[in-house]
Amino acid sequence: MLDKLFFAAVLTFAVCSCGKQAAKVQGQQVVAVPEFNVDSAYHYTAEQVSFGPRVPNTSSHEACAKYLADKLKTFGFEVTVQATTLHLLDGTPINIKNIIGVLSPEKTNRIMLCAHWDSRPFADYDPNPANRNKAIDGANDGAGACAALLEIARQAGLSQPAAGVDIILFDAEDWGKNHDDITTKHHGEWCMGSHYWAKNPHTPDYHANYGILLDMVSGYDAQFYKEYYSMEYASHVVQKVWNVAQAIGYGNYFPNRNGGAIEDDHLQVNLYRQIPCIDIIQYEPDSETGFADFWHTLDDNMEHISRETLKAVGQTVLHVIYSEK
Repeated sequence: MLDKLFFAAVLTFAVCSCGKQAAKVQGQQVVAVPEFNVDSAYHYTAEQVSFGPRVPNTSSHEACAKYLADKLKTFGFEVTVQATTLHLLDGTPINIKNIIGVLSPEKTNRIMLCAHWDSRPFADYDPNPANRNKAIDGANDGAGACAALLEIARQAGLSQPAAGVDIILFDAEDWGKNHDDITTKHHGEWCMGSHYWAKNPHTPDYHANYGILLDMVSGYDAQFYKEYYSMEYASHVVQKVWNVAQAIGYGNYFPNRNGGAIEDDHLQVNLYRQIPCIDIIQYEPDSETGFADFWHTLDDNMEHISRETLKAVGQTVLHVIYSEK
């Protein structure tokens, strides 16, 4: 089967029948880029959802944490599970686990890929008020992004890129204030796991050339606008990724348009680790929330997972990391 090839010097296609071997075409270095297997990514999404809502302090959360760590180990990554206890605004303790996979730790040229793996503990935007204190499946908001990173990890383990790769799955991203304000019992903060990691990295003085955060990257007809903080702190990384997406045929998913400012895990990375990090996140400028209509509802389930969107994002990120020397 012919591999897709990516020019490190120019963004274009080439075809090579020599498998994973590098070749030179018209003096330009050509790098073989693995094919993102969307069926694997879809399967990894479904497996996470099958545990139930991944809310800290639950058995589903514990089981899924083990699953994610074991998967990264299987793919050849060195895994650290950063476990700690944090507190919600009302003082309630929550036990969290940031799951960190490291490929080629000896390499100093590194790329950081991240997502959050927890799911929202309450469906505060559900159209049915009776559902608003129920935890959501988080198929798109959490599981899909982690699944894309698992498939990228699998491919990177089989055919290692020139740069080292760190995959960080942040916990407790989605325990921000309940919009419906039914109760103050579970009010917390956004991005608690990434905030903790950014101030307590798994490796002292950890640094990467840049980071790419994936969030809500598996919904049907999703589009990824250039998020405000991404442009503020890492516009060169945004341009790199959007250029690649355009070059390999996914420009309809990555329009050349600016989006809103979104408080997400990448902001913690930029502020507290000074690593230029961007957020690839679905944006719906005409919706009330800025996100898909099933966001933070019980409808965030496998019915809304798109193989096509997963493929567009996963293949784009693979091309980006394999273009690094």
